[in-house]
Amino acid sequence: MDAGLLAQYLVIALAVLASIVVVMRKQFPNATRRLRIALALPLLREGKPGWMKTLGRSIAPMPKTGDRDCGGCDGCD
Repeated sequence: MDAGLLAQYLVIALAVLASIVVVMRKQFPNATRRLRIALALPLLREGKPGWMKTLGRSIAPMPKTGDRDCGGCDGCD
């Protein structure tokens, strides 16, 4: 495979991945939150290396506060 074609495929794959992330965050905030929790929990377990725990903390969503259930745009009063 030509290097230019490989670079083109990588750029397209990154654009598609970014698009998926934006759509998931806007249209499915609760599902995105559950997915982030499911990805972060195994990285935060006891006995994991420090770099894994740091990665898990960066993936984990912020804790919910108050009684807002939507997890969306934070425009609620």
